[in-house]
Amino acid sequence: MKIDRVETFVVGVPPPHLGGVNWVFVKLTTDDGIVGWGECNGCAYREKTLVTLVHEMCEHFLVGKHDPLDAESRWADLYSGDATVAIKTWSNWRNGGAFAMQALAAIDMACWDIAGKALGQPVYTLLGGKYRSTVRTYTYLTGWAAGEPPERAAEAASRLVERGFTALKLDPIPPYFPQPREIGLQEISYSEKVVAAIRDAVGDRADILLGTHGQLTTHSAIRFAKAMEPFRPLWLEEPVPPENAAEMARVAQHTSIPIATGERLATKWAFAPLLEQQAAQVLQINVGLNGLLESRKIASMAEASYAQIAPWVYCGPVAGAASIQLDVAIPNFLIQEGLDDWGGFSAEVMQDPVAWKHGYITPSARPGLGADLREDVLRRHPMNEYSMLRAKGPVDRYADRARNPPRP
Repeated sequence: MKIDRVETFVVGVPPPHLGGVNWVFVKLTTDDGIVGWGECNGCAYREKTLVTLVHEMCEHFLVGKHDPLDAESRWADLYSGDATVAIKTWSNWRNGGAFAMQALAAIDMACWDIAGKALGQPVYTLLGGKYRSTVRTYTYLTGWAAGEPPERAAEAASRLVERGFTALKLDPIPPYFPQPREIGLQEISYSEKVVAAIRDAVGDRADILLGTHGQLTTHSAIRFAKAMEPFRPLWLEEPVPPENAAEMARVAQHTSIPIATGERLATKWAFAPLLEQQAAQVLQINVGLNGLLESRKIASMAEASYAQIAPWVYCGPVAGAASIQLDVAIPNFLIQEGLDDWGGFSAEVMQDPVAWKHGYITPSARPGLGADLREDVLRRHPMNEYSMLRAKGPVDRYADRARNPPRP
């Protein structure tokens, strides 16, 4: 069995663009007609580049060459380049960066989908078998935004708990800013009021997950964590940018809150320092940046350190379905991120939507990933252009204020 055909779909997500402005899907077809689906996660501003890269990688290293069941050799060629070609062209790149890993992950996902269908098994069986029958999920706190009154956050949290969620995540620090910065006591005090209001509203019915999107300096992260400890968060996510494991470990040493990170990291080599330096207790593997084979290896590495896995999902349903397959098979799974209840446009594009109820997913037992897509729906939603997003809004005003903070 060989891959015979490669197709890509850039799909525009309707407003409010839950899971991204556009999704990039990859469809592989074998010479005997089996179809596998994959997805490039986090594709913003690089959709066309990723499409080109997927086709070039498949043309050179996959189509007519690899059996989709040969996971290890396929991953090695896509990651490092075919040895014969490399020797002749001096093009052994090894670790092509985030772009190459996104394309690799989508291709890897689609091949696992094909393998499961060819063998008549769900992918979780191929990853080690069913370890659990349901998957706990969380979602972002919707109906509230950082900067709004704390009581509105409490109301929004109560609504989610009433719908069945047992965990919810928020970034309480306004404004969001993409570079590490120092925050003042007013911001910390506001965050305390928000999280306290949520804890009072939900009691022990739900976990609170705190994010910062890596926007703090080490010093500020430690001060913020100390202020949040009384509210017993399940984790503090990316208190500092993820590329410096030593500084994240410094934060971990100064707080009782477990540190979570990993959504922006690719390969086992990027995750290893987190475990070696005790920088994180929760690894948020991005299956759409690592692929299923590598994600399974990272989960096993984490198991040796008693670290838990909480896969990242802010994307389309194929990468989400692949994450669920991983969740089912690994013993150290903690919780799965999701887009609300996995409904809306995410469900519309799927032939069989994810089965979510009362905060938990019942994993698909169909062969493959259980994520076949409706091509008629995909074709009705062409790529969204970014010109429509350029009007200045609250996020821009927050960023301006972070760059030029008002004097006390």
